[in-house]
Parts: sequence; C-alpha cells; structure tokens
Amino acid sequence: MTTNQIMFFIFSAIIVVFSILTVTSRRILRAATFLLFVLVSTAGLYFMLRFNFLAAIQLTLYAGGIVVLIIFSILLTSHISQKLEAPGLTKMIFAALAAVAGAILCILTILSYKFPETSLITGRTNVDEIGKALTNTGKFGYALPFEVISILLLSAMIGSIIIAKKRED
Repeated sequence: MTTNQIMFFIFSAIIVVFSILTVTSRRILRAATFLLFVLVSTAGLYFMLRFNFLAAIQLTLYAGGIVVLIIFSILLTSHISQKLEAPGLTKMIFAALAAVAGAILCILTILSYKFPETSLITGRTNVDEIGKALTNTGKFGYALPFEVISILLLSAMIGSIIIAKKRED
C-alpha cells in the first residue's frame, strides 16, 4: 500500500466518522466542531488530488469562515451546555430509510455511468483564466454554482441560528 492510499483511507475514515458524529450529536457546539473536522479532511483529499485552489477555498471559505460563523451564532444565541431533544423512533426510522435510499441512488448512479477514458493532458491555468471562469455564466462558467452555494450557505446559517436560538416558552 502506498502512502497516498493510506492517507486516502485516513481522510475517508475521518470524514465518515465525524460526519456521523455531526448529525448524531445532541450538543450543537460539538456538532459544529465535528463539522470542522469533516471540512478540513475534505480539503486534505483535495490537496491529495492536487486541486490546490479548491483545497484552499475549502479551508478558507468553509472550514474557516462558515464554521466560525456557525460557532459565533451558537455562542451569541444560546447556552453552550444546552442539549437538543432526542429524536423520536419514527424520525430515526425515516431518517435511516432516507439515508439508505440516498446511498443506494448514489451507488447505482455511479455504477451505471460510463466513465470515458481520456488521454487529454491539460495545461496549466493561470489566475486570470480562473477569475474569468468564476465570473462567467457560459458553458464553463462558475457564477451560477457560486450563487446556488451562497443560497445554500445562507439557509444553513439561518437554520443554525434558529436551532441555536433560545426558546422563550
């Protein structure tokens, strides 16, 4: 086994374990910390694939910015020691069914896709090309995915604030 394979398995194990801990933790600050480990390990996988720009974005935007915002919103709106209520049995069953159905759908999609072989060697890109691609809305543009991700992150922030907000029952 090579060092890259060992590192891949380590990062994958960290991602799987801390993802499960993130969604099963009843303490919201611990869940945010577990999420931080998942995002940093994902950046490690990007570095292994030599996607340095994507790994840097992962570390700065997600692991650095978003998790810090989530933790600040938790600290500003609730007590740290507050526990979330345990989900009922029916919620756990439906969540498990949804997770299994999603996993089966992903596996079937990956197995049925014919990955084409390519012998195309790509050249180096410079920062100017990356900047133009990020602001372009055409075929190889990334403006629309960035907008969709920003809406997703906004909804995650609103959701974390609602969960972390103290109830005044």
